[in-house]
Amino acid sequence: MAGERILVVDDEPGVRTALEGILSDEGYRVTAVESAEAGLEAVGASAFDAILLDVWLPGMDGIEALKELGERRVDAEVVMISGHGNIETAVRATKLGAFDFVEKPLSLEKTLLVLRNALRQRLLERRNRRLLEQLSRQTEITGNSVAARRLRQAIEIAADADAPVLVCGEPGSGREDVARRIHSSGPRAGGPFVEVPCGALSPEAVEIALFGGEDVPGRIRLAAAGSLYLEDVERLSPELQERLASRLGAEAREQAPPRPLASCGPDASGVGETLRRRLDVIRIVVPALRERREDVPLMAERFIMDLAREYGRDAKRLAPACLLALKSHEWPGNVAELRNLMERLLLYTEGEVVDVSDLPQQLGGARPPVEDLYRDFDTLAHGLVAFERYYIRRVLTEENSDVGAAARRLGLKRAALKERLVELG
Repeated sequence: MAGERILVVDDEPGVRTALEGILSDEGYRVTAVESAEAGLEAVGASAFDAILLDVWLPGMDGIEALKELGERRVDAEVVMISGHGNIETAVRATKLGAFDFVEKPLSLEKTLLVLRNALRQRLLERRNRRLLEQLSRQTEITGNSVAARRLRQAIEIAADADAPVLVCGEPGSGREDVARRIHSSGPRAGGPFVEVPCGALSPEAVEIALFGGEDVPGRIRLAAAGSLYLEDVERLSPELQERLASRLGAEAREQAPPRPLASCGPDASGVGETLRRRLDVIRIVVPALRERREDVPLMAERFIMDLAREYGRDAKRLAPACLLALKSHEWPGNVAELRNLMERLLLYTEGEVVDVSDLPQQLGGARPPVEDLYRDFDTLAHGLVAFERYYIRRVLTEENSDVGAAARRLGLKRAALKERLVELG
């Protein structure tokens, strides 16, 4: 990979010259110094992607320098090099965070291979961090209300407990976000998060999804050592609920069982007694948005900033009167409805500030003329896709995420709508 910055720390001039030459020929930007002290000074002044660090150096040795790099949290992969390497030194260096260990006399081909692997590992780790940060931001419970604070506390307790959780609440209230937060904050974070949309699939399809079919592993098995999220679990038939309860009981005796996380309505009335005993170990009730309206302004501003980042646009500012109108709304579609509105406002509002007049009629605003909706799109295709995404989301919100009912309103078959949902992301 060309262009990365490499720091070489070695007290032998010949080694520094050879590494500087070969790495420069490969397109890397190289800085070479003769001591650990000079290397630490270099990382304090500039950022490097990888460091080739000799173990035996005058003054501070390479192991001490490696420890100092770790304490400073330097974001670079370190490859140790030495003419006197041994297993003990290699193990110690690895425990201190070194990526690999190569011996002198250096094989330039091997050194390049190890360096490329180190840079690839760094790239993967940075991507993973960005994905985790994005997931953490998406599932964060925003707000300072008593209800929001209690919900965050309940999630923290549930995450540490590693027991089955039943997440109760209205559709659109953020039940899936709660489940994902529990998974990513607990001991299962390194395992898979496997979803089963119990209410969106036909009885035959959900049975195959759960238990598998011929040459097809079920999602219960795929979630081993991770979390199994059962969305709208109360919409399973009584027979499937009984079978699921039995299977979860059997899985619990396996070496790496999945952790069941399930969502249902506010009172869990549709969950059968047998399945409830399996799932209702920890219960979290997600409040409807109308029950914590004081959080709406913060949530709206966060959504519009996140969406602006997603679309690559400048974020809009919400006027005080607009925030007041949002806070006064009933939000029958809960958090999902608020997010969808922020997406619409980001795409269709002129200027940098969203005012009351830009809101939908039910929030006190005026409906914009149809011919003005797509002025920001460069092609008809882009405008049509944006409208389709908005319209389908709105219908799903109004139908409480019932895919079958939404498909009927849209004049589509259920399978066609599900396919279109995937295509639209």
